[in-house]
This record gives sequence, C-alpha cells and structure tokens, in this order.
Amino acid sequence: MAKRPVIDEGDEPAELNIGLDKVRDIVLKAREFDLEEFPDEPDPGAASDATENREEHLDEGDDPTEAELRELIDDLNDDEAIDLIALVWIGRGDFGIEELGEARELARERHQGSSSRYLMGIPTLAEYVAEGLAAAGYDLEGLEPS
Repeated sequence: MAKRPVIDEGDEPAELNIGLDKVRDIVLKAREFDLEEFPDEPDPGAASDATENREEHLDEGDDPTEAELRELIDDLNDDEAIDLIALVWIGRGDFGIEELGEARELARERHQGSSSRYLMGIPTLAEYVAEGLAAAGYDLEGLEPS
C-alpha cells in the first residue's frame, strides 16, 4: 500500500528545478484534460469506424487539450521533467518528500524518451502533482481555475 506524503508545515519548501508557474500550468491543463468525457460506446448514428474510447481518440490527435498538455510537458528541460516525475511519485505516495533525492535519481535513470507519454498515462496526474507540491511545502492557492 502506498504511503501518503507527509507535509511538515515548519520546514522550508524543498528546492525544485521546475518553476511553480510551469507546474501550475501543467496541473491546470491536466485537470482540464481529466474532465473531458469520452463515450464508452460510439453514437449509434455515427460511422462504424467512429472512435470508441479515449485511447483511440488521443491516438488520432484530435484533442487540443491533450496536445497542449503534451507540449507543456515536452517543453520541459531534463531537470524540470525529472522533478515533475519525482513530484508525481511523491504525490502518489511512492516516496516521501524526505526521499526527493532518491525519487530524482530514479526518475533520471528512467527518464528516457517522452516524459509526456509516461506522465499523461497516469490517471489523476494533476492531483498527484498537486499532492507532491503540497508535500514539498508549496502553497497550492491559485491552482484552481477562476
């Protein structure tokens, strides 16, 4: 069972290699992406080759929100992508914030190719990043769209 991130209100926030503005943009776009609805079954009046599920729809590249989120993640440099992955793992409970160095090390070892493909395949990506930020000691105010 995954352990929950521990938030120590008395400590200084962890030093991150990714700016909070970039993380905020990714969290907001990931939340928007998670809210999109994809039918489980095609519309009976649609063509027989109509998209049947989210993965097929995304493979076709028809989703502008998905494209924007992918671009935000792919535009990160290696250190930023590694910290984003580490924040996800901390938010998911795989590591505690005190293990940030270990999470970064593992993310660096595994950071091969497209980080967006890996990260966007994680359900509730936005919430894991938000939890990881909270564990790192950052105030999440302002992450909600107005």
